[in-house]
Amino acid sequence: MTTLSLTGRVPELPDSFTPSYRAGRGTPLVLLHGATMSWRAWRPVLPFLVGRHDVFVPTLVGHRGGPSLAPDARPGVDAIVDVLCEQLDEAGIETAHLAGNSLGGWVALELARRGRARSVIGFSPAGAWRTRRDLERLVWLFRTARAGLGNPRLGPLVRNGALQRLGLTRVASHPGRIPAEDVREMIADMVGCDVFERMFGGEHDGRGLAPFDVAHCPVHIAWALRDRVISYRRFGRPMRELIPGAQFSMLPGVGHLPMYDDPRLVARTILELTSSVDAANQVEPPLRPARRSRRRSA
Repeated sequence: MTTLSLTGRVPELPDSFTPSYRAGRGTPLVLLHGATMSWRAWRPVLPFLVGRHDVFVPTLVGHRGGPSLAPDARPGVDAIVDVLCEQLDEAGIETAHLAGNSLGGWVALELARRGRARSVIGFSPAGAWRTRRDLERLVWLFRTARAGLGNPRLGPLVRNGALQRLGLTRVASHPGRIPAEDVREMIADMVGCDVFERMFGGEHDGRGLAPFDVAHCPVHIAWALRDRVISYRRFGRPMRELIPGAQFSMLPGVGHLPMYDDPRLVARTILELTSSVDAANQVEPPLRPARRSRRRSA
């Protein structure tokens, strides 16, 4: 395995609320967040990526700050990917390396199915489950969390730092590493997710990821060993069956949001794949014609 040096300047992040983020130079890399979140979930990893890639981080449709989902659109991953294709077109990105967490990992695979990926890396991606009960349990977790965060009577408790860290233990192995401002943003993202009821209510058809052919592009599935939301036992094993030929690995010491638990590990995992794919696809420079020697006239 190639050892990568992770250095680089910290990118300037916008002070105002924005629908996406873009910085860096190199081959395109698109980062996709999980359900009820926004592009800001990737902030801890950005300093290690913008020196190697043209990094584009959009907020998905229906999520706080992202495009609105059309009222007549059927909620689900297909609708998200439809709008995401438009977002990539507007950004001038035809194909890119795709890295997604949770829902973002599922979206990345579907985007690859449409021919928009150079490679895909999913961090505990959603989309696979063994039984309907596993899916219902996951939906219940999200609905319970949002019900509590959206209750105005619980506002003082939500703002309590100790209780915040306790609540974050489900999504992070090291909740103390999440800055207080980022915690407030996460809460605002979940409460302000316009598509939540349509995604986690009765409108969702319950379909998961269809079998994926790695002939589309190289795929690496990196599962958080301490994920308490989408555990490997319930969701990772069936994912492995759906993507035969993909590289699978377990990330030690991190939970469902590995970007906060260990941003260097996440960045290194991404760059190991993107660097190898870019090197393999590098076009050799054309050969220069041999220079003819000049003979001196007698």
